[in-house]
Amino acid sequence: MFLEVDMADDGGRYTYRIYWSDDDGGYVGTVAEFPDLRYAAPSSVAALSGLHVLVHERVSELEAEGADVPQPYGEREYSGRFVVRVPPELHRRLAIEAAEQGVSLNRLVQTRLASER
Repeated sequence: MFLEVDMADDGGRYTYRIYWSDDDGGYVGTVAEFPDLRYAAPSSVAALSGLHVLVHERVSELEAEGADVPQPYGEREYSGRFVVRVPPELHRRLAIEAAEQGVSLNRLVQTRLASER
């Protein structure tokens, strides 16, 4: 089970995820915009809090160096369009299934992707 949270952070909103890890024997926090950051703690609240401190420190370091600070996913613009390459046999099967259901291939794939969440 994952807990995803948007948390205000120095003018930006980053995407935090907190999950239980048997390997770590506690909760682990990660943030999508900084994939190298990770914080483990005995409680989910402590994991989120510790990770938030790491992100704050990283943002401060990047700003001090004049480096680019990652733009939060929640503030990025998306076109709603992306191209996916699939093997020809899968393309054929999906096209046939879409035709049998009387929907476009695009609609079939949208429905499948939405149901995977």
